[in-house]
Formats: sequence, C-alpha cells, structure tokens
Amino acid sequence: MTAAPVEVIACPVLDDKRCAFVMAEDRLGHYPEFRGFFERTFDLTRLGLSRPGYVRVASARIYQLIFIGRSGEPFPSGIEIFAVVDALEPLDNAHADLDLWDILRWVIDGVGAPWSVHDLEQTGRLYRIPAARG
Repeated sequence: MTAAPVEVIACPVLDDKRCAFVMAEDRLGHYPEFRGFFERTFDLTRLGLSRPGYVRVASARIYQLIFIGRSGEPFPSGIEIFAVVDALEPLDNAHADLDLWDILRWVIDGVGAPWSVHDLEQTGRLYRIPAARG
C-alpha cells in the first residue's frame, strides 16, 4: 500500500483562517531518517525556522507544519501540525484524524525502509485507530 496523496504547497491565503493544533512530535531526532525526510521535503537546510511548511491532503484540507529547533540538537528536533480552518469554525476532529493518518502514511512512505506503511497500518489496527485501513 502506498501513502495517500499529500501535496506540499506554498503558504495559502490565511485571511479569515486560524490554525488549530492537531499533533506534536517533540523528539523527531529519535530516528535521523525522519528528520532527513522533512529537511529534503521542505528545504529546511536552506529555510531553517524562517517559515512553516504547508500540505494539502486528499480531502483538500490544508495543514501547517511548524518545525521546532532546540539549541544543541540537529534541526528539526520536533514538529507541530496544525489544521488550517475557517476562523470561527470548530475543528472537525474526525476529519482531522483521517487527514493526520494520511499525513503519517505520506511521511512513512517518504522515509522508506526499514519503515513501511504496512507496518504503520498494522500498528494502527493493533491500537484500533479508526483511520488505519491497510
């Protein structure tokens, strides 16, 4: 199984929008291949902390990725993911969960071996995560 479509996009128009917290991984450096994936995908060696990354998932919803830097640690050392939603609308948690799982599939697929989307799906089924469908 390959990752669901996730597209890296330029900063969207954020007028009348807000960013709603979805997830944080504060120790991205546990596995350097994950840090490398984000460095390559978002040109972080050049851009550093200057701006967030944005992705559009298959549902057409947009997510902001904030890369965290810590003194003495390789960059990025962490990541926070936010849903870009209409300013006065609540976050639809069910949709955000599905989208987040698609983002995780995309990351795992991009990182590659020894990581696999199949293993992610197996773990999701083990923990009974509704979005796991592999």
